Amino acid sequence: MDARTPDLTPDTAGWRTDAPVTKSLAEVNATIALPVAGRQWRRLLAFVGPGYLVSVGYMDPGNWATDLAGGSKFGYTLLSVILLSNLMAILLQSLAARLGIVTDRDLAQACRATYSPPVNFLLWVACEAAIIACDLAEVIGTAIALKLLFGIPLIGGALLAALDAFLLLLLMNRGFRFLEAFVIALLAVIAVCFAVQIAAAAPPVAEVLRGFMPKSEIFTNPEMLYIAIGIIGATVMPHNLYLHSSIVQTRAYERNDEGRREAIKWATTDSTIALMLALFINAAILVVAAATFHKSGHSDVAEIGQAFELLSPLLGLGIASTLFAVALLASGLNSTVTATLAGQIVMEGFLDLRLPSWARRLLTRGIAIVPVIIVTAIYGERGTADLLVFSQVVLSMQLPFAVIPLVRFVSDRRKMGKFAIPAYVATIAWIVAGVIVVLNLKLLFDTLFG
Repeated sequence: MDARTPDLTPDTAGWRTDAPVTKSLAEVNATIALPVAGRQWRRLLAFVGPGYLVSVGYMDPGNWATDLAGGSKFGYTLLSVILLSNLMAILLQSLAARLGIVTDRDLAQACRATYSPPVNFLLWVACEAAIIACDLAEVIGTAIALKLLFGIPLIGGALLAALDAFLLLLLMNRGFRFLEAFVIALLAVIAVCFAVQIAAAAPPVAEVLRGFMPKSEIFTNPEMLYIAIGIIGATVMPHNLYLHSSIVQTRAYERNDEGRREAIKWATTDSTIALMLALFINAAILVVAAATFHKSGHSDVAEIGQAFELLSPLLGLGIASTLFAVALLASGLNSTVTATLAGQIVMEGFLDLRLPSWARRLLTRGIAIVPVIIVTAIYGERGTADLLVFSQVVLSMQLPFAVIPLVRFVSDRRKMGKFAIPAYVATIAWIVAGVIVVLNLKLLFDTLFG
């Protein structure tokens, strides 16, 4: 069968016949072998990886700003919002994995094979805008971390952050497993850094647990509601849905019903466990802010630089601020690497461009990084907090254009056959999509006119 012709069975029809598609990330598609036999944990370990690449987007520097603001101003109250947004993310990422495994298409390719060329072009432009906005937060976060740790000027740090495209090339040339191992190692660094800070902050366990219980005050206090919406807007990243639907296909599972069923099970398990780690890290940022800043009366800490300066003195732990900056650097580096990969997936999926892999990555990285460098040079240090907020607003604007097609596709029996999600799951998914759309529109309105 031609490499550009998808393997369509009668159960998975419903695609445009004039939209041929290459394999998603063709150079690594189905390259990771799975154990033919053995215990269940060996099968799970073979699928471990994509979920952690996806989880990176749920703890990027854009999340840090909202978590710091929520913890310093309102203590532990908004932990319930972090939990809710994480549950939404677990559902949506499981749907993205299901789409990729069942249809052999990533979300961008599925859009291209469903919608008209003008609609697809607009979706691509919107998605590129989201990736640029995501890069804005990630590169600024990396640049701030380099400045805090090594005194490198902000614009110099932003330029250094652009070199991650070469890092991605190096890792991908060694195999997709090397890329996954690199990301997981940096996630471990972030987790250890915050575990030490939480131990130093010694937050009251009872108050932390109560924070995970929703409170009506979140809806009645406009300022608290605004930050809560910001947390949700910063958590669910549109490019992660494109990314996940592609990288699950790197596993060489049997492309039949039984193989797909097992792949869905293990891929969902992988992403759920990884996103629980993201929950811990996001909650840890808020808990440290609450136990350190809110408790001491510093309720206006919302910028990363402020948090760095205050952490060590307030905690009485000299290394606390350094650990905070190291975790930020690891977060920014991880996020830019995965965003670069997502940019390649989006460009190939929507436009079906066929270029050498190194050229594709440099092109997609260039589209995203040039505006980031320009804006960082113009605004400098004083505007970084505003730029982080701006990036989350742009992401909020694009999110419905990824969530709605995803839920529509996985609910469609013509496209998914027997793997279409049940009616009750579809109902929950549409409710989640509706909540995200409404809350993000409110965030956008309040930011522009509030």
